Amino acid sequence: MGLGQLASRALIRSTRLTTSKPSHLLRRTIVSTPDLHNAEAAAAAQPETDLPKRNPVAGARVHFPNPDDAIEVFVDGYPVKIPKGMTVLQACEIAGVDIPRFCYHSRLSIAGNCRMCLVEVEKSPKPVASCAMPALPGMKIKTDTPLAKKAREGVMEFLLMNHPLDCPICDQGGECDLQDQSMAFGSDRGRFTETKRSVVDKNLGPLVKTVMTRCIQCTRCVRFATEVAGVQDLGMLGRGSGEEIGTYVERLMTSELSGNVIDICPVGALTSKPFAFKARNWELKGTESIDVTDAVGSNIRIDSRGPEVMRIVPRLNEDINEEWISDKTRFFYDGLKRQRLNDPMIRGADGRFKAVSWRDALAVVAEVVHQVKPEEIVGVAGKLSDAESMMALKDFLNTMGSNNIWCEGNGPNPNADLRSGYIMNTSISGLEKADVFLLVGTQPRVEAAMVNARIRKTVRATNAKVGYVGPSADLNYDHEHLGTGPETLSELAEGRHPFNSVLSNAKNPVIIVGAGIFERKDKDAIFSVIETISKNINAVRPDWNGLNTLLLNAAQAAALDLGLIPESDKSIESAKFLYLMGADDVNLEKLPDDAFVVYQGHHGDRGVYRANVILPSSAFSEKEGTYVNTEGCAQTTVPAVPTVGDARDDWKIIRALSEVAGVRLPYDTVGAIRSRMSTVAPNLLNADEREVAAFSSSFLRPEVKEKMDKTPFGIAVENFYMTDAITRASKIMAQCSALLKK
Repeated sequence: MGLGQLASRALIRSTRLTTSKPSHLLRRTIVSTPDLHNAEAAAAAQPETDLPKRNPVAGARVHFPNPDDAIEVFVDGYPVKIPKGMTVLQACEIAGVDIPRFCYHSRLSIAGNCRMCLVEVEKSPKPVASCAMPALPGMKIKTDTPLAKKAREGVMEFLLMNHPLDCPICDQGGECDLQDQSMAFGSDRGRFTETKRSVVDKNLGPLVKTVMTRCIQCTRCVRFATEVAGVQDLGMLGRGSGEEIGTYVERLMTSELSGNVIDICPVGALTSKPFAFKARNWELKGTESIDVTDAVGSNIRIDSRGPEVMRIVPRLNEDINEEWISDKTRFFYDGLKRQRLNDPMIRGADGRFKAVSWRDALAVVAEVVHQVKPEEIVGVAGKLSDAESMMALKDFLNTMGSNNIWCEGNGPNPNADLRSGYIMNTSISGLEKADVFLLVGTQPRVEAAMVNARIRKTVRATNAKVGYVGPSADLNYDHEHLGTGPETLSELAEGRHPFNSVLSNAKNPVIIVGAGIFERKDKDAIFSVIETISKNINAVRPDWNGLNTLLLNAAQAAALDLGLIPESDKSIESAKFLYLMGADDVNLEKLPDDAFVVYQGHHGDRGVYRANVILPSSAFSEKEGTYVNTEGCAQTTVPAVPTVGDARDDWKIIRALSEVAGVRLPYDTVGAIRSRMSTVAPNLLNADEREVAAFSSSFLRPEVKEKMDKTPFGIAVENFYMTDAITRASKIMAQCSALLKK
């Protein structure tokens, strides 16, 4: 049970008492302090009742690394077995008792400064803070005694002493821990009549709004910034009543994870600046979906009101993003309503676009596609394409006699023979078992912020070593910059580099290769050398596969699974019919001037400028689609809001075009197209399951004779906040990008 339901639980309990007991038993009695401490007298005064068996809070499960270390404690009389080292608060959660808290967070260090989690422990002279007290064998914990209730009531009274009565104008209203817990555990009155203190608001940038007078000094944001985000931007200043949280010097919060302080703040001190005064949480409809701004596939909830996406918040997924998301994921949603394509359009003789009907637009495209040779037909899938649309596009072009189709970011000649060559074999959560990281041509902090957070978590927890090969980068953990190009890899492969001693002594080494290498001409030679390094350090074993590729885009893994491989790496130069399905970052400089270009997408981005026909499609938040993340886990999106204008789903447009062109594709529903996908890549239908690669590419890849180029590795992501059509249309991302360049 979440803290948001505690107030309702208290009300339900009082209702039951009213209906089942006489009214004279409901009178409130004044209990003296000696009676509060006399637990035996209090227990004797209350008749023993058989309480129903409790389930763990929020489905909490206990893992015993060593069964001999299990200890037994008693929570309100219930015996509970827990591993040694657990806190009293965790023991209570496993026993099904939800302890109120403000400063405690399961993913942050223990502060123990809000005192809201006080419980009574037998033989202890006063209440103890359950979040900071380790559970001991045979400990008898009481969470519902008059002493514990009185203690929580007193703590709540102190917290509200300086808290402003801002609830009607506070954006946290309706999802505020302070509201919920004061309702469930607070008193019905306060005794302080002094003037409330006020605190100056801090400017943390365009994403986080601060009203620091509401702050209760739980220090969650300080601990998050220091421990998870890895930036020393926030801290506690002053003492006593002058104590406040802020930046040590006047500066903005520079982390790519800064928006998560909005979620962990238990009050309305830190809220979303773009969402300020837009809506209340009970007005919103939540839809569980997947993030498509990078290849991690973070689990998100899209909150919408009517046809508009109002905000995006994270969903818990321990294997992928835990409970964090990047700022780009959280705030790019305003790009979904800007620069959208509403109607099919055809470019006229004067160079201007004219809106036409779907029938006319498809007829023009079908007529042109029959006038060109099959080898001159080329298709490119965009970064945000779902698996269903890529399957339909591949089937359509194959039916027309062409196999020149690929996905943005995979390069002109990708190697998709073995899955282990292009996915993260260790898995994102498996990175926590590593003791040495070798990053090659990748900057995880900007390419995949949640993977970078896992690496930082591992480095902090186990002091794992990190070696980095590539251009100078601002990584937020201790690392050794080994070199900038392929020459460093040759030294590592030949055992001549000082970092070899660290790699050879590692038990679980991890090599992460950036997908930016896919665009290099010598990529096969680079991968060959990296596989030599992995063999030397025994990175690939039956029980451990530490050779990984970190992809950049949401569509890359599914495209390679479906076999979107071009026949020729120079197909653009000879193309006479080019089908761009949301592809905006393709280099069209070598495209012939007489080529006919069809742009199918949801935003008027770069690809529109060269298009002859525009076909409007729906964005990821408006359709049902399958995406595969960088570790090979297939996940699905569902419609959260209706489509814009006359737009249609990508695969439906291609299906309609095939019928107009006289080569009708054999599927009419999402289920039918997924049935077709199952014959090509069955793993795409196993939603929320990670399909492990069966074979390792290092043992089956043929020998490479070409030599590596000495050109240093480049930067794959120039601007973290603007990587695709939606983020480039976002006003919030534009503000962040402007601050990034200062």
